[in-house]
Amino acid sequence: MTAESITTSERPVRIGMIVPSSNTCLEPVSYRLLGGRDDVTIHSARIPVTRIALDGGSDRQFDAAGMRAAAELLATADVDVIAWNGTSGSWLGVDHDRMLVDEITAATGIPATTSTLAYFDAFTQFGLHSIGLVTPYTADVNEQIAARYAQQGIAISGHRALGLSDNESFARVRPESLVAPSEELADGADALIYLCTNLYGAPVVEEVERRTGVPVLDSVAVTLWRCLALADAPLLEPRWGRLLA
Repeated sequence: MTAESITTSERPVRIGMIVPSSNTCLEPVSYRLLGGRDDVTIHSARIPVTRIALDGGSDRQFDAAGMRAAAELLATADVDVIAWNGTSGSWLGVDHDRMLVDEITAATGIPATTSTLAYFDAFTQFGLHSIGLVTPYTADVNEQIAARYAQQGIAISGHRALGLSDNESFARVRPESLVAPSEELADGADALIYLCTNLYGAPVVEEVERRTGVPVLDSVAVTLWRCLALADAPLLEPRWGRLLA
């Protein structure tokens, strides 16, 4: 039996994800978003991330060198797109994530994106200008996010911070606890966003959209949506965010 007779050139779309080490949400939720699809697979590499705050120690977790090394590992799996599946660019600045994407693509030759850039692609594509923001972070991080978004022409019409900084703890926030703040923020917003890839926002997106009539963009869902688009693969079901279908 020859190698040619036992292998095939046909394969699913492969999405490479750079994952914060303490994140326990984005991988299971990404597969839940895909449902029973067999045309896409997800492959992860982790980098050390344990705490979200506005200080040098936290910021250094998102340096380009670690991202580049993780991307180079993912490239050995012949992935079709690579995503930094974290929202750090929302407080470090969009230019930081653009630099990361340039570094990843230069090192691997593979198209790349980040969760923050995926959000801004969605804002542009769907004409969104005013955003209601829900995060697990501390209030000062939210305020920095609002300032960074304003620089890019996106207004934060209102925000709720759950006051957490330990990244592992974000995944222990009950999804249903996001519903009430979402309803409070819906008035005057073009969309609501659940900003954190370790926050279980996706399970309540359909309910919140039904209650408020406002589109909802969850970080895990919007990142996967952008990866699928870059790989020219079918998008998501409407229940994960009606804009992303």
